[in-house]
Amino acid sequence: MSVTENSKVDDYSDTAMLVARIADDFRGKDILLLDMRSITPIVDFFVIVTASSQRQMKAMGEEVARVMKKRGHRRLGEEGAEGDSVWVLQDFGDVVLHVFSPEGRELYDLEGLWADAPRVDISSIVSAVSGAADSDETVVPDSSDEIGN
Repeated sequence: MSVTENSKVDDYSDTAMLVARIADDFRGKDILLLDMRSITPIVDFFVIVTASSQRQMKAMGEEVARVMKKRGHRRLGEEGAEGDSVWVLQDFGDVVLHVFSPEGRELYDLEGLWADAPRVDISSIVSAVSGAADSDETVVPDSSDEIGN
């Protein structure tokens, strides 16, 4: 686990951790949680993840939207879900999910843009979140869902 600026995992919202868990369940890569609270009043957390295909990007975004709706979190915005986008964004107010293609993540470099934000590489801890997404019946795509666009 990589924690910077004396951040503690316990300081991160259950909602942000749930979104990260869903990204992990959908085989997202390089999942990163940025704590934006000290940087901007607009959003509390960014969850940034890389997907291997358009199909995986879309499926991950749809599942996050489904689970968040079930939990009573209204989606405020969505970008990139249609077409050949390299970036799918789901905005839930306090938590924003950014799902990138590998090329899109390198191009937009949110980690570099928000370099002052405390960050946690949650790939090693996301599985420790006690059944948060499981309780909402998250469906993990099979490996064939990651093939092609």
